Amino acid sequence: MDLLLVDDEEGIRTVLSLSLADAGYRVHTARTGEEALAVFDRVRPSLVLTDIKMPGMDGIELLERLKRRDPDVEVIMITGHGDIDLAIQSIQREASDFVTKPINDAILGIALKRARERLDMRRRLRRYTTNLEQLVAEKTRELVRAERLAAAGQAAAGMAHAIKNIAGGLEGCIFLLEQGLRQDRRTYLEQGWEMLKSNVEKIKDLSLALLDYSRPEELRPRPVDPAGPLEEVAALMRPRAAKQGVELRLEKAPDLPQALLDPEAMHRCLLNLVVNALDACAEEGAARPCSVELGVESEPGGGVRYVVRDTGPGMDTQTMDLLFTLFFSTKGGHGTGLGLAASRKIVEQHGGSLDVESEPGKGTAFFVRLPAPGARQPLEEYPTI
Repeated sequence: MDLLLVDDEEGIRTVLSLSLADAGYRVHTARTGEEALAVFDRVRPSLVLTDIKMPGMDGIELLERLKRRDPDVEVIMITGHGDIDLAIQSIQREASDFVTKPINDAILGIALKRARERLDMRRRLRRYTTNLEQLVAEKTRELVRAERLAAAGQAAAGMAHAIKNIAGGLEGCIFLLEQGLRQDRRTYLEQGWEMLKSNVEKIKDLSLALLDYSRPEELRPRPVDPAGPLEEVAALMRPRAAKQGVELRLEKAPDLPQALLDPEAMHRCLLNLVVNALDACAEEGAARPCSVELGVESEPGGGVRYVVRDTGPGMDTQTMDLLFTLFFSTKGGHGTGLGLAASRKIVEQHGGSLDVESEPGKGTAFFVRLPAPGARQPLEEYPTI
């Protein structure tokens, strides 16, 4: 182990150098603090043994400079009998120990042993910390792999269920077409043809929904009127609402400030929610006449809140717990089970949240909350399927 001995007295340097060399150290010497720093920069010893009182740079200043160069270096101070106050100051500045003149070999040996033990403990702690960090990183990777496998299994099961429903519909239309051809029944042919078109549409919707959900969403936020995306969705869905006999109302708070968002992505998000609301109004148990209320307003602190509320049949807590699960749908074989998951993905990539409130027999409300730009936290890449 390399050791730097610093003392302005040549006799002490000579005697201590021989004694320390006999103890197994590679000894380097310096007469002054300046010379000691030069030797330290060249050799980088783990141990330094230095006198406190020296001409020019004293031992305490040398100690401070050595610690700035290498906080882990162990420095033992050599003091006279009247220098206890200076010795205490050196301990306060993170010297590992001090010995007094005339130097007793046994006491010096104990001080050096303690210094070596501190060095060894520090090295072991650093090695343990490195190993622990590697272990945590490895276990984190394993956990991520397990979660991805679980998510993939869940997605595969959901996709299989969706495909099974479509396959069942296709089998039904094939049966009708075969019966129509065999019996020359135009009614069967027309029914089978309509079922075929419907199931092809479901396959297309499922494929597009999968592509839309799995592709990375590159948001292009810009300052816009937050009411704009909701007004566009309302205008687009009014003909369908009128055909269903559903009252579609739009309310927006006056003097809405501009919001930083991607209007196209938010349009897709809100469109999914409004389509779900209209589908809910078509279900058994919905209020008659049914209504869908759309709203947008400012949140405290500069955020934006969208509301999509329907007077449909509502949902129980068990259904709500599964609502954002991939391929879970409350629409039987008519839904892909991806719309709400895609909407939540868009909202969370904006730094916001998508919440739902529902009560059986009274309807459902979805709330999209987007924080003010300065309050948003950067998100990790959203997982894909």
